[in-house]
Amino acid sequence: MTINEAQERVDQWIKTYGVRYFNELTNMAILSEEVGEVARIIARRYGEQSCKPSDEDRDLGDELADVLWVVMCLANQTGINLDEALQRNFAKKTARDASRHIENDKLIKQK
Repeated sequence: MTINEAQERVDQWIKTYGVRYFNELTNMAILSEEVGEVARIIARRYGEQSCKPSDEDRDLGDELADVLWVVMCLANQTGINLDEALQRNFAKKTARDASRHIENDKLIKQK
């Protein structure tokens, strides 16, 4: 599925099952909540925090998909084509950082 197709599927789902989009501020709060759930899993699974029994069955992929879902909702309701935005973002990062990371001694030392 392409990014455009995913945005269209989210839009169709909202129109079919969701009644309407939550407003942008509500979706921003939901996005923060979903990112927090991803952070919780990462901190416990890959960081130094220990897991609680309630954390052990959490699905990182599902939580990341929740983040993508809300990002697509925000893009849809603000008229942003994420495919085009991501392509522009790649071009920006490539122009800005073409040699920055390659020449970063901090990154080279950790290979």
